[in-house]
Amino acid sequence: MNVIFGDAVKEIPDSFTILELDTFRMPNQEMHTAYCVVETIPLSEFATLEDYKKIHADLVKFYRQRQWNYCEHAIEGLMGRWNGEVDSFYTNLLSRVMQLKENPPSDDWDGLISLKQ
Repeated sequence: MNVIFGDAVKEIPDSFTILELDTFRMPNQEMHTAYCVVETIPLSEFATLEDYKKIHADLVKFYRQRQWNYCEHAIEGLMGRWNGEVDSFYTNLLSRVMQLKENPPSDDWDGLISLKQ
């Protein structure tokens, strides 16, 4: 898996599978979204590729909407997909979800990762 940021996503041919990961808020309030370019997809997953891309996109959307149960179930179904290339992201996101369930974020939490100076 390769990780790219921002507008670089526009330069990737449509033949590649691109998945949004996280959006980072920089100290100057500028935002940069990270995407992964999945390099290897098993032939057996091509029939369900669009379905799993939608589940992944919903996962990112529902994470920002604090839908923790959906996130847990989606991650469970996505682990091992994409030839395992995205599993480290899913593991990290699941860890965040579990922490956020235990310690709910403030009302102004938007799911973005704020980077400090």
